[in-house]
Amino acid sequence: MESWRRNPLVFAVLALPGTFWLVAFFLIPLGMVWILSFGEKTSILDIAITWTLANYQRALEPIYLEIIWKSVWISAIATALCLLLAYPIAFLIAFMPPRMKTLLLLAMILPFWINMLIRTYALIAVFRRNGYVNAILEWLWELGNSLLMLVGLGDHHLLGERFVPLPMLYNSFALMVGLVYVFLPFMVLPLYATIERLDKSYLEASLDLGASQVRTFFSVTLPLTMPGVISGIILVFIPCLGAFLIPDLLGGTNAQMIGNVITRQFKEANDWPFGSALSFLLMYVTFAALAIRSLLAGRQPRAGY
Repeated sequence: MESWRRNPLVFAVLALPGTFWLVAFFLIPLGMVWILSFGEKTSILDIAITWTLANYQRALEPIYLEIIWKSVWISAIATALCLLLAYPIAFLIAFMPPRMKTLLLLAMILPFWINMLIRTYALIAVFRRNGYVNAILEWLWELGNSLLMLVGLGDHHLLGERFVPLPMLYNSFALMVGLVYVFLPFMVLPLYATIERLDKSYLEASLDLGASQVRTFFSVTLPLTMPGVISGIILVFIPCLGAFLIPDLLGGTNAQMIGNVITRQFKEANDWPFGSALSFLLMYVTFAALAIRSLLAGRQPRAGY
């Protein structure tokens, strides 16, 4: 491909539509929200831009810092769970035969074809008191009672007692499962792309030199696939941090995240300046995560492939 310096007009024409779209529908609205964060709510509908820092000072109050820290902590746990689940899945897909690899990749991409709202409501059907999980547990409970009667343990304490459905909805458990369920493909795909490009001869050489499978994984495989790990962490952590639909539907009142607080400021409270300040605090955290990702990527040694 020719350098853009030889034909700058061609490159300018090709870049113009994308640049216009980025400026018109991302940078300008983002700048408007940033300006709103320095405003004051003068009435129900009116906002005056006074360049005050009161909204940021309010956003740094302990109650909001606690919610932000809770959101970061929940997002970090969900990201770690996604990484633990996604790495073996991506590794398995990468070493499968081509036909099976295509089917497994299709299975991973398939959730993107379904609206996230529908997938979240499907989890409600699974975890509610009369949902599938509690129904299976109740069946196992009854089966256990029947087996105890067959072996003659008629006076066992389980007999005669009814199964009490487990509270698996509207709590931190349901929130964590929902986040992992929705964002797991965002971790699998970059990991698969990195593992697929991995030079398998490095693994064979490590094993031939006497290293165990575990030593090979931590000394060879993991360092060479670290760019995919970092990319997957960023792709999962950032959406988790700003999630509001999943905590609202699955988390209940005790598992609210900063995204829910921001949503309420723009909708119920109609306090756009304060909501904008909270949004940009969240964005600053996102920028910090991206900066850390760039720093770590710059320090990664070239793998040679």
